[in-house]
Amino acid sequence: MIDRRPFSSLGGADHGWLKAKHHFSFASYYDPARMNHGALRVWNDDEIAPGSGFPPHPHADMEIITYVRDGAITHKDSLGNEGRTGAGDVQVMSAGTGVRHAEYNLEPDTTRIFQIWIQPDRAGGAPTWGAKPFPKGERSGKLVALASGFDADLAAGALPIRTSARVLGATLNAGERTDYPLGAARHGYLVVAKGAVDVNGVRLNARDGVAISDEATLAITASEDAEIVLVDAA
Repeated sequence: MIDRRPFSSLGGADHGWLKAKHHFSFASYYDPARMNHGALRVWNDDEIAPGSGFPPHPHADMEIITYVRDGAITHKDSLGNEGRTGAGDVQVMSAGTGVRHAEYNLEPDTTRIFQIWIQPDRAGGAPTWGAKPFPKGERSGKLVALASGFDADLAAGALPIRTSARVLGATLNAGERTDYPLGAARHGYLVVAKGAVDVNGVRLNARDGVAISDEATLAITASEDAEIVLVDAA
């Protein structure tokens, strides 16, 4: 099943410094048909104005992955971690038993991110944070695991998350195709960061999402130069 969710159909809010669109129910946006997709609970498309950001706030028992589309995000947390994650790169926070963090745009231009929350397999555990650059050349023409709970992906350099899921990214040239063996028992959610693609024959434009289930394989073809992010979750 391919459930296309055009960008124009997403919920959201405009806070001035933050323009947010929500693929799933979040904050004041509620849609009972869009509560989650398997273990995937949140996918927010955020635009953060220069010199602003999310002040310190708490989280617990959630795997929080930030994919930076444009600009950069600067992270600070109660564990003493601090780091800057730039466009095309990823940071992961396993909230575990609890952590406070802040995310700021200290850049001169608007920062655009995908923030993805996936429920962990088990509650608890010490909170952790990590970030990693993923040069786009390494994922040209193919999906590469950026964050994962699977040993083979971790051995290949993915950031660890505490859930039976993976977050993958790819850049595709116009006309290029990549296939992904999702499996009928898994839940996929794909968002186009830039460009346009067809997923099993369904057209997606920039910032559109698609919820996928009961599909053994995904055939992803770029109709123009594209950058995509895919979550494969239980």
